[in-house]
Amino acid sequence: ARAKISLRLRLEGRRWVQTLKMPGQDSLSRIELNQSRPGPVLDLGVYADLPAGQVLSSLNEALDICYETNVVRLSRILRDRQGRVEVAYDHGVIRAGALELPICEMEFELISGPLESIFTLGKRWQQKLGLLLDARSKAERGDRLAQLDKTLAALDAIGDQASESKRIEAISSYWAPRPVAMIAIDPYANAEQALRTVTAECLDQIIRNSAIIAGVDTEDRYADMHAEHVHQLRVGIRRLRSAWSFFNGLAELPALEKRNEIKAYFAQLGGARDDDVLRELILPILRKAGQPPLVLDKRIEESDAGATVRSIGYQSWLIDMLASTVLAPKAVAATSDATPTDTAVPHENSLEQTLSKKLKKWDRKVVAEGVTLPTLEMEARHELRKRAKRLRYALQFCESLLQIGR
Repeated sequence: ARAKISLRLRLEGRRWVQTLKMPGQDSLSRIELNQSRPGPVLDLGVYADLPAGQVLSSLNEALDICYETNVVRLSRILRDRQGRVEVAYDHGVIRAGALELPICEMEFELISGPLESIFTLGKRWQQKLGLLLDARSKAERGDRLAQLDKTLAALDAIGDQASESKRIEAISSYWAPRPVAMIAIDPYANAEQALRTVTAECLDQIIRNSAIIAGVDTEDRYADMHAEHVHQLRVGIRRLRSAWSFFNGLAELPALEKRNEIKAYFAQLGGARDDDVLRELILPILRKAGQPPLVLDKRIEESDAGATVRSIGYQSWLIDMLASTVLAPKAVAATSDATPTDTAVPHENSLEQTLSKKLKKWDRKVVAEGVTLPTLEMEARHELRKRAKRLRYALQFCESLLQIGR
């Protein structure tokens, strides 16, 4: 799991198949190796001459079953002039020890042809059936479920009152919010490639938090714990919009319509977030200070955030953004009616020099306005705060490249 390698034995009809999966060149690509087996017995010797073989040969313990998936799969290969895509519907469970997680999902796998076929077909089905995008593979969910099962078994063995609260905390952690993650930009990349790397990380944060808010596993039974997910989702959107500002003029950006579209969703999510801050943070402080009880308007339910992320338009926007990270610019343009309004400007300097120059420009502007902070009106202070936050996000984007703070 640490090496992001998935190894499975699967019964397909009457035939056993051994499969090894490894990460590919982007978030959607996988290297998949299949071998027929006479029964449910592993043969690791077939990977001896492959990179995965080095990982497997270094194991000092015998392999054991981590989790099982038990699903009924209905599949069909769809063909068009461009290529072939396998559409599979899986319904069943992931099982690890005493725990089970339901599965009800569709997979779109490219058999032949250009990669944009996946997005064209997937978006069509998403809009027709209201599908929800989830970045987690069965392997990721199964591995985490197995870890949770071990944790709960250990807590059950203790069986005291303290372990019960830890049990609740462990279960909640399975659907923990996806926070900001480190971004590693290739120092030899160009601005276009750097923007894709940054976009992929921001989008992963957005997709994963959106999926939990939408209730992909929990059917809204976890809705009262979504405040932090909404916060992290909005952080992901802010970071993505900051990346567009930072790389504007350096790399080609998504179509202006797509960049503007997220603003409305961001505002809708902000209503639920503000309501949580008021009720869970500010009001308790006021009550402790002696504030008389207040009767507030009806709570902005977290289901409003769920309705936003489950909407056809929002999920369609996610698919378009995902396409922009893995497809060439021409291919993205071919799948959308919108045309980009910002184009890349060629730079002779290295990526490090180019981004450093942009950071210093932003920093000078924030500092120049910051020294006048006491005299600024409220709206101007708010704009300065947003610029400072964009600068902070830009510094995070460049942290590995510029070795900031080291």
